Amino acid sequence: MAPDAAKRIARAFLPERALGNRHDYYYTLAKLRTDPLYPGVLDALRGDGAPLMDLGCGLGLLAHALRQDGQSMPYIGVDVDAPKIERARRIGAKAGLHDARFEVVDLARGYPPHAGSVAILDVLQFLSRDEQASLLDAAIAMLAPGATLVMRAALDDGSARIRRTRAADRFAALVRWMPAQPKHYPAVEELRARFDAAGLSARIEPFYGNTPFNNWLVVARR
Repeated sequence: MAPDAAKRIARAFLPERALGNRHDYYYTLAKLRTDPLYPGVLDALRGDGAPLMDLGCGLGLLAHALRQDGQSMPYIGVDVDAPKIERARRIGAKAGLHDARFEVVDLARGYPPHAGSVAILDVLQFLSRDEQASLLDAAIAMLAPGATLVMRAALDDGSARIRRTRAADRFAALVRWMPAQPKHYPAVEELRARFDAAGLSARIEPFYGNTPFNNWLVVARR
């Protein structure tokens, strides 16, 4: 994302007090400026317009990036991390996000009702193989005709990149930035077989950018 656009979004994450904790501000600024995730997801969703559910939304950065990009579809972000959702709500209100809401949901226990597009960003590896299958089946069932399922996932191809990704994910869980240790990194063939069985047309391609991680971008439609 362009540095000026990233800074406009990140300002909403500044603390209310001058000496407040600026972790979310610096995290947001660095992620938006260096991570290719948001430009790729914005391109995948541009022109879609269907209501979007962001499964595992964290602080809700995707909602901010969508509005910065001029995309105004209704947005709901869900995540199991209640403190992050509380901050997402507060910062979203501060930024004046239109038609966006955030809810605490444990995806290991069930899925909220939805019909439209679905985003699953950097979530899959923190679920077991069976939980992944349930999540993907639920996401596919949520897709309205012409809507988009967009995912970024770390996929297991036996490379040095996936080993670095595993180490980084374990560290993120150790410092409690992520709520759980990674459990399963699917292979491309696993995802493609599931999409083929559901009758979806899917594009699955490496999406590393300048990062050292084994991230792939998945865009699927009926």
